[in-house]
Amino acid sequence: VQLVESGGDLVQPGGSLRLSCAASGFTFSTAYMDWARQVPGKGLEWVSTIYSNGDTCYADSEEGRFTISRDNAKHTMYLQMNSLKPKDTAVCYCTMGGKRGQRTQVTVSS
Repeated sequence: VQLVESGGDLVQPGGSLRLSCAASGFTFSTAYMDWARQVPGKGLEWVSTIYSNGDTCYADSEEGRFTISRDNAKHTMYLQMNSLKPKDTAVCYCTMGGKRGQRTQVTVSS
């Protein structure tokens, strides 16, 4: 299993980012995938899940600002993050079956 995140960047408050997770080594189309994040000094926080049928769920605090999606043909999962706030600054991971990628950094600051 290999998961490679990308798309993290420095963005101003109110800005947007789209994170990507390129997956390989398993049957992507049948797997449910997650996004999680971690801020310094805290544990890993679940953000969102997308199931193989396209159903999605979100942490209460992020619903409405974040949108998870997947492209099975490209073996890639996405997280569109809008209206970003400084508290969204974190290292973000995509996860599947207990595996996680190498992370991508999201920094929200003016």
